[in-house]
Amino acid sequence: MSRPDGINIPDGKYYLGDAGYACRPGVLPLFRKTRYHLNEFSGRNYPRTTQELFNLRHSSLRVTVERAFGALKNRFKILDQKPFHPYSTQVKLVLTCCILHNWILQWGFDEHMPEEEEVEPDDVVSSDHGVEAFDNDTWKNKRLEWAEAMW
Repeated sequence: MSRPDGINIPDGKYYLGDAGYACRPGVLPLFRKTRYHLNEFSGRNYPRTTQELFNLRHSSLRVTVERAFGALKNRFKILDQKPFHPYSTQVKLVLTCCILHNWILQWGFDEHMPEEEEVEPDDVVSSDHGVEAFDNDTWKNKRLEWAEAMW
């Protein structure tokens, strides 16, 4: 992301980052050294701090995103294979699959697609991305503001 040709994140938008990312403009990671996984909040084990609530919602949102990708990859096997098309064609394939998926949901039925409840998300893995990065204080404060607003 730090390369000149890296990901361009529009102003006012952000990506959810795992523990390997620093808090910086356009990247919103969880609070480190704070409970994070959904199963840590099961039963009556509710969030006790603003950071825990933020991490719980961060985790819930990431699982939702993973389920969406899982549903697309289950329906369109071309998305689950190593890409061999040029990048511009890959982008068009993903958009086309999304359009077809939404059309099927609204107008059609696909007997090969399991019900959404049956789709298992990919495991969310926290890993180091091989890049040394440092948190941006402005974005750390913004993340804390959002966490406090949730609380």
